[in-house]
Amino acid sequence: MLWVHVWTHVTSRDNKDPSENAAPPNGSRVSGSPTTQSPRGEPVLSAEAITKIYRMGDVDVHALSGVTFALHPGELVVLLGASGSGKSTLLNILGGLDTPTSGNVLYRGGNLTSADEAQLTRYRREHVGFVFQFYNLIPSLTARENVALVTDIVDSPMAPAEALELVGLGERMDHFPAQLSGGEQQRVAIARAVAKRPQILLCDEPTGALDFRTGVRVLDVLRHVNRELGTTTAVITHNAPVGEMAHRIVTLADGRIVSERRNEKPKDPSELSW
Repeated sequence: MLWVHVWTHVTSRDNKDPSENAAPPNGSRVSGSPTTQSPRGEPVLSAEAITKIYRMGDVDVHALSGVTFALHPGELVVLLGASGSGKSTLLNILGGLDTPTSGNVLYRGGNLTSADEAQLTRYRREHVGFVFQFYNLIPSLTARENVALVTDIVDSPMAPAEALELVGLGERMDHFPAQLSGGEQQRVAIARAVAKRPQILLCDEPTGALDFRTGVRVLDVLRHVNRELGTTTAVITHNAPVGEMAHRIVTLADGRIVSERRNEKPKDPSELSW
């Protein structure tokens, strides 16, 4: 009940579900005004002293050990780390797919850590877009139909065709996944994630299954979404050069944040090499 009270106090304008108004109306975003400077302001989403411990037989595995991290409105952050560093665990907790062992996760003043499953489902559905390494498209549906699966469950989505145009697939929207390249399938997955107009876009190794040239194209799409829609975006990767396109680079190792650097001059994805 505390989570509901706090969220309602901060955001409610009526008696609807408290998560429904947890963010400014989507129409309030300014599109078409790209910036290379790191946006600041009160965090959209933050983790406070997060720990995550998995029990493996008689052994406790510390995936996260006291991580404090914040995402600010409109910024693009890259989280770097080797396999096992805790970056995917952190992303899953921020996205409401997992819960911490201790610590708090706050979304616009509401404490997600004490939310029940229905409230977390609402948070994931209304406010967060996910992009994973593997595209998770339904083979029997066209690109347009895959995107429509998401737009059918939110209140004010983009039209599927608009979302696919945004990622450069306007001429491929009626193709099935088997008729698309890996990079095109990943762009469909991005279109699906952004079509519901999320406040936050969380991307877990979005170029991990792609070759260099295709990976750069996908990163360019993510940057475009961040700039044009103002979507707060976090990308996790083991690939250090990808960080140069971000407003901020955060490095994790052994479940801890070991460095954080603000990037005053983010590079265009076409300038990256690895």
